[in-house]
Amino acid sequence: MPPSIVKTTIGNSFNELISVDSTNIYAMNQLQANLAAHGAVYFAYEQTAGKGQRGREWKAQTGQNILLSAIIDASFLPIYQQFYLSAAIAVACYDFLQQYIPHELSIKWPNDIYWRDRKAGGILIENIISGNNWKWSVVGIGLNINQTDFDDLNHRAVSLKQITGKEYHPVLLAKELCSFLNIRYNQLKEGNGSELLKIYQNWLYKKGELVQLKRNNVVGSYTIQTVNSQGELVVKSSMEEAFTHGSIEWIL
Repeated sequence: MPPSIVKTTIGNSFNELISVDSTNIYAMNQLQANLAAHGAVYFAYEQTAGKGQRGREWKAQTGQNILLSAIIDASFLPIYQQFYLSAAIAVACYDFLQQYIPHELSIKWPNDIYWRDRKAGGILIENIISGNNWKWSVVGIGLNINQTDFDDLNHRAVSLKQITGKEYHPVLLAKELCSFLNIRYNQLKEGNGSELLKIYQNWLYKKGELVQLKRNNVVGSYTIQTVNSQGELVVKSSMEEAFTHGSIEWIL
């Protein structure tokens, strides 16, 4: 059966792992060995080598957070619409957290979830592309749930517990998150990628504000405008510019 016909929902196969190097690596290996299909989710209590954006390591205390990867059938999307999937996943994570944190949430380009000026979670999407066809995505999601000590990142990271003062069950929350992922994924599959992008744009971190960005080791002041359908951050200084992911660094 072609991947695009599969009706399985995200999280229907929910696999709990005591310890892995990285849920994304584990999920990718399962997929490449033909041991997994669309909707399979791998939740880890511990990651020994969690993967973040741009090759950075994602560190999290054992059993305190949501650390999962979901296998997503992306075969219905053309390669040039890759960012629509990224936007859909970020919006789903925002939806999920907004139940518990109704104010001051935002999506920091390209796909971190922020509360005020602190990171509440991040997303890493890795794709399998064959020729000109986009086959699969492995969507890694890390959300800070009960962790309260982030070492040298205490001023830049924040957890659900720190914001609300309550303790949570990460596995139950992870399963709840899957339902939100499923809703936004189905919207994307129904052809509503541009609508999902508009929602993403509405929740964009620092939208309309002046920020400091570093490009080619030069720091400049830019006003955040939007994110376009190619996933570029559109900003304005003396003129409007569009930056690709990895070409600039935020100065916070």
